[in-house]
Amino acid sequence: MDDPEFREFVEVRYADLLRTAYLLTGSRDAAQDLVHEALLKVMRHWRRVDEPMAYVRRAMVNERTSRWRRVGLRELLTSTVPDRAGPDSTDGVVVRDELLAALDRLPARMRTVLVLRYWEDLPEAEVAAAMGCSVGTVKSQAARGLARLREVLAGSRPRVAGGLLGERA
Repeated sequence: MDDPEFREFVEVRYADLLRTAYLLTGSRDAAQDLVHEALLKVMRHWRRVDEPMAYVRRAMVNERTSRWRRVGLRELLTSTVPDRAGPDSTDGVVVRDELLAALDRLPARMRTVLVLRYWEDLPEAEVAAAMGCSVGTVKSQAARGLARLREVLAGSRPRVAGGLLGERA
């Protein structure tokens, strides 16, 4: 398929999709695979898609859920990246690493809700539509997810835990 509109969509939105996929998976390689799978599904139905970003997000969530069910708990994500040139000592990187490590400890569904709701800044109704669940489920998963993140980050510096999740130190 050689559709200029689809090609433009991919060129414009690829980096955004990759960031979201990385947050959903915790791995650069898995994120790239997830985006590519989702884009293949979208490409097949491109002419019928009204809202491409919503459709691709839904495809990524579905694919991630399917992979998680197939792989189950055998997937092991680590906080260390091999072949890294050297440690980056900036505060932003430390905060992001702590948050990603905490996200890695959440169940896939809870993590998906938090990524779509707070990273993508989607309304609860859109998150529910992307995940195929009710708005109430999104609300409860978000509340539980934030509570669990607070627990995980409690051992971190108070400024980091409070700054990321809205608590006051």
